[in-house]
Amino acid sequence: MNEQYKPQHIEPEVQKHWVDNQSFKATEDQSKEKFYCLSMFPYPSGRLHMGHVRNYTIGDVVSRYQRMQGKNVLQPMGWDAFGLPAENAALKNNVPPANWTYENIDYMRNQLDQMGFGYDWSREVATCHPSYYRWEQWFFTRLMEKGLVYKKDSEVNWDPVDQTVLANEQVIDGRGWRSGALVERKKIPQWFLKITDYADELLDDLDKLEEWPEQVRTMQRNWIGRSEGVELSFHVDGFGELEVFTTRPDTLLGVTYVAVAPGHPLVQQAATNNAELAAFVSESKNMKVAEADMATMEKKGFALGIEATHPLTGQKVPVWTANFVLMEYGSGAVMSVPAHDQRDYEFAKKYGLPIKQVIRPADSNTPINLDEEAFTEKGVLVNSGSFDELDFDVAFKAIASELHSKGKGKITINYRLRDWGVSRQRYWGTPIPVINCDSCGAVPVPEDQLPVVLPVDVTFDGVGSPIKKMDSFKQTTCPKCGGAAERETDTFDTFMESSWYYARYACRNAESMLEPEAANYWLPVNQYIGGIEHAILHLLYSRFFHKLMRDEGLVNSDEPFERLLCQGMVLADTYYREDDNGGKIWISPTEVKVERDEKGRVIKAVHIADGEAVESAGMGKMSKSKNNGIDPQVMIDKYGADTVRLFMMFAAPPEQSLEWSDSGVEGAHRFLRRLWKLVYDHLQYPGEIVALDPDSLDDRQKELRRKTHETIKKVSDDIERRQTFNTAIAAVMELSNAISRFVDASDQGRAVVREALSAAVQLLAPIVPHITHQLWADLGNSSNLLDAPWPVVDESAMTLANVQMVVQVNGKVRGKITVPADSDESIVLHTALADEGVQRHLDGKTIRKQIVVPNKLVNIVVG
Repeated sequence: MNEQYKPQHIEPEVQKHWVDNQSFKATEDQSKEKFYCLSMFPYPSGRLHMGHVRNYTIGDVVSRYQRMQGKNVLQPMGWDAFGLPAENAALKNNVPPANWTYENIDYMRNQLDQMGFGYDWSREVATCHPSYYRWEQWFFTRLMEKGLVYKKDSEVNWDPVDQTVLANEQVIDGRGWRSGALVERKKIPQWFLKITDYADELLDDLDKLEEWPEQVRTMQRNWIGRSEGVELSFHVDGFGELEVFTTRPDTLLGVTYVAVAPGHPLVQQAATNNAELAAFVSESKNMKVAEADMATMEKKGFALGIEATHPLTGQKVPVWTANFVLMEYGSGAVMSVPAHDQRDYEFAKKYGLPIKQVIRPADSNTPINLDEEAFTEKGVLVNSGSFDELDFDVAFKAIASELHSKGKGKITINYRLRDWGVSRQRYWGTPIPVINCDSCGAVPVPEDQLPVVLPVDVTFDGVGSPIKKMDSFKQTTCPKCGGAAERETDTFDTFMESSWYYARYACRNAESMLEPEAANYWLPVNQYIGGIEHAILHLLYSRFFHKLMRDEGLVNSDEPFERLLCQGMVLADTYYREDDNGGKIWISPTEVKVERDEKGRVIKAVHIADGEAVESAGMGKMSKSKNNGIDPQVMIDKYGADTVRLFMMFAAPPEQSLEWSDSGVEGAHRFLRRLWKLVYDHLQYPGEIVALDPDSLDDRQKELRRKTHETIKKVSDDIERRQTFNTAIAAVMELSNAISRFVDASDQGRAVVREALSAAVQLLAPIVPHITHQLWADLGNSSNLLDAPWPVVDESAMTLANVQMVVQVNGKVRGKITVPADSDESIVLHTALADEGVQRHLDGKTIRKQIVVPNKLVNIVVG
């Protein structure tokens, strides 16, 4: 064994051993309990970042631990390879998106291998490959046949320069994030999946996900947004019934106006003869529609000059169009009760509309001030005619009944959830497998014509999608009538690919979407790991897709992921200088020399290149925008992958943010060197190690053995149940300290040390697999550590022969005694009273009370 720890020599050799032996290739073995561990797959951006490293290290630790538990483990990896970033890179670098993507995949795969992650690469998928998206296309055509797909005009954020739909997050201050053009609200045909058909099941089945963070389940419940309310109508002469939904029918008698979306048919009708209204509608097309923006933006409206008839009172109320009402939510119309809704209140105040109180607090003595804000709590009805003095529950039923009797409303269930719009007007995505025929309409592409392959040899200028201009792709014949037709040129939302990749990993046969036998062996995923930012859409769509596949007979489980771990962000120091315009020029922390005080706070920071001062902006998420990312490759080259893995697992619990620290990385490396040195020193003693004989151990030997097995017990619980890898590592560090303090060259002394070192190596194997692989062999084990079982706790080793107890007199420590662990209370008291230090404080005093806490303390009360 080499005296020096040299990870740059060890790690490539260990990785080659794994590759040569196909160590991580998984097969369906019905005789073994399976464990499917999966981390969310990355976008192939070109380089791993520390967020990737943290996510995938957690997954690898869990996978390796479960393998040592004797389970048949599957841990695959692939690439979420479609999407807008590849198009941006194509524009920037003049490289086709396909070339850029596949080159990045090759580079990042090599980086993952250098980290020692135990992936079954035989199951690798890239979502941009036709062999993958072929089955996504096939499944979409099946859903079309089942009536779970439809196409309709939908209002979207439209970038008129890039000629594409933008997500709300891509609209910055009303402009396209890339082009800078004013974004328009525009109606275009979009494809939708009927996720709302599964709303109840998606909501109810959250109760089955007991091993998901409650925060994530709550976020999904809120997103689905099931609410019981009343659907009712206001009549508008010349138009008909204006449908609205409300969860507060108790406030119906307080309606003073009705508000409709700028895109509502009633507004379009009124705007034909009103230039000012038409201008307001046009202006509204450029407004922000993200929920956070909607809540804080200025409320704007326009009176239509139309009145609606109240369904109960028959009174007329004005109809306004308002920028806070959206067509994509409900019917695009809301009843407005300014006294009891803050948004309605602000609008009414601005435009001088009536505010009528119809609810008072349940406690009549509680004051409210409608001159300042709306009263939005539930209470007791007032100014509501025959419904006065009813509380919310009674009023809800009474008003709903009255509406029903008049044919004006009914109790119904509504959802915040909307059907999933899956079409995008971008190029780099899966072609939607539909042929549009003037005679036959939208026709699904027949199975024998799949996949519809996305052309990769294209000229990409960033304006619109090149396939929309490509007749060789567009022009085709209708599968039904044989006439001339055109292919759909929209592509799928990339959430489509990421919603079922976990299932494709389980089935390597490219001749079907899934192999039910293999899928049902591996699924559901036992452990899923990824960022909290995916808590809603990705996880919700995956759950929906799983239920769709179940109903197609492809899987027999209801949910895709049993246990979910959402890892925290990786943070790093941020430094900057201001430019001449007051903007910030961010400087990489690797280019800054820092002085800190005794509490670790920055007291001076200078740019290494010029020695000039820079400003510290504290810790921030590692990102390109703040130039504070730490390249994993640099760390691997300097310290080795095991050091990086150890630091990532030790610096913070997995669900919390991790603060990058150069000194913390160096500390992790020092610990690995100490562990290496402990084994090296142990092996320098001549002679064979004898068998450990627990019955012949002295007290010091028993103490080290007890520490060993306490550590095994704690680390097992920390990794399996608690998933607090940092405390598991801390426990092994304590054990290594105990080993270093133990000096005993006797046969049994060396045997106890060998057991302790072997345990430490095994316990660290999932976290630092390269160094432990080598140390395991150096300790004389002929078996591969990867296939070695997890160490077993010997409960008898943790039984204390003697315990030390504190003796207090009137609550103050006056002595310490050592007694057999199984001593009864009389022996403990006899020994305590005989202690010289205790006796000095009892002299001449009367013992009033004696309290014994077994194996811990004795308290003697004297007077």
